[in-house]
Amino acid sequence: MREGFVLMAEMAVHDKNASDKTFLDFLPLIATEASDERNFVKKAVNWALNQIGKRNANLNAAAIKICAELKNSASRSRKWIAADALRQLTSAPVKKKLANKKSVGSKR
Repeated sequence: MREGFVLMAEMAVHDKNASDKTFLDFLPLIATEASDERNFVKKAVNWALNQIGKRNANLNAAAIKICAELKNSASRSRKWIAADALRQLTSAPVKKKLANKKSVGSKR
């Protein structure tokens, strides 16, 4: 399970030609599996969500939307992922980076 989310995170960081659609398609799976309480799975889900959200402004907004859904859950794992991802995705350094970055790979 964890490996898939690690691959999503790595792809978000390294595959500069991947389209936004690819990552938008990952977000429902991330939201579904965010309730997994296993520590390493939870961390991998969080990592994937953060890396996707740091890719460009469009994906940042979509990841923040997923965080809003997760934080209203009864699951402790989902709440932790939402809080950590929101802290990173809405931070000043990330916002500055996204404002200065062209939307690479934003083909739909």
